[in-house]
Amino acid sequence: MSSSVSAPSGFPEKQGLYDPALEHDACGVAFVADIAGRASHDIVDQGLTALVNMEHRGASGAEPDSGDGAGILVQLPDAFLRAVAPVELPPLGSYAVGTAFLPTSPRAAVDAQLAVERIAAEEGLAVLCWRDLPIDADGAGVGPTARSVMPVFRQVFLTCGEGCEELSQHDLERRAYVTRKRVEHEAGTYFPSLSARTLVYKGMLTTGQLEVFFPDLLDERFVSALALVHSRFSTNTFPSWPLAHPYRYIAHNGEINTVKGNRNWMRAREALLRGPHALPDDLSRLFPICAPGASDSASFDEVLELLHMAGRSLPHAVLMMV
Repeated sequence: MSSSVSAPSGFPEKQGLYDPALEHDACGVAFVADIAGRASHDIVDQGLTALVNMEHRGASGAEPDSGDGAGILVQLPDAFLRAVAPVELPPLGSYAVGTAFLPTSPRAAVDAQLAVERIAAEEGLAVLCWRDLPIDADGAGVGPTARSVMPVFRQVFLTCGEGCEELSQHDLERRAYVTRKRVEHEAGTYFPSLSARTLVYKGMLTTGQLEVFFPDLLDERFVSALALVHSRFSTNTFPSWPLAHPYRYIAHNGEINTVKGNRNWMRAREALLRGPHALPDDLSRLFPICAPGASDSASFDEVLELLHMAGRSLPHAVLMMV
């Protein structure tokens, strides 16, 4: 008897000797940074060059123009965002931004946006505006398979809600985190990132397609002091738009062979989790911490993010993960 497996990309059913739980392979990752913290478009450009040079580390099937995934994480390009946002933005550190992967149905997309706005309000945040994210699928030469599951891309800008005292960047980051997790669980809408610090552009693309597909990345005003890039070779999961890397804190090019046990332990620990001052007491609305159907890297990133958001320094959280 065959049984279907739940995943963002939709695995084939288990049949014969094939079991989707036994998927394996490997990826490519690169990191460029200005050690003096000087933001420039050159850093972004060097990151994209490194990504293209890792084409051999990514993968595609018999259809070479539908890649397993490519992506880049950068610091928030504040000046660029101010130039393209349809409203005036508050100071850097007082707003969060992220790109929603919305349904292609116009009605479903509106419903998803309304859900984002409702949940954000419940978490003490307000939506400043939405921005249609420019894409160029034709110029990038995106293949029919990737196109067939391609979402609609809209960026949302969040800030402190009505009656809310001005938030520190740390508090805003945590509220954005809770909002994003709730939106994923309650509305089924995926955000590569929703942050006051970083921004992720990624998709079911090849390494050379990314910068053409997202024209923002080619704008000289789009600057950062760091760039984390990843070329995906699908391992535990099939290719999909959400499962491209980077995630919110990591990009990973190995394979975590203990992933099933790790997820089970994390699920078991959820009953013992308590919300310190850094996170709401009712943590149940963030559960499950490890999203079903995600890759091993995504699960690692989700747990690392939880530890960091709960008040631990990032080095401390990383050591706990090891």
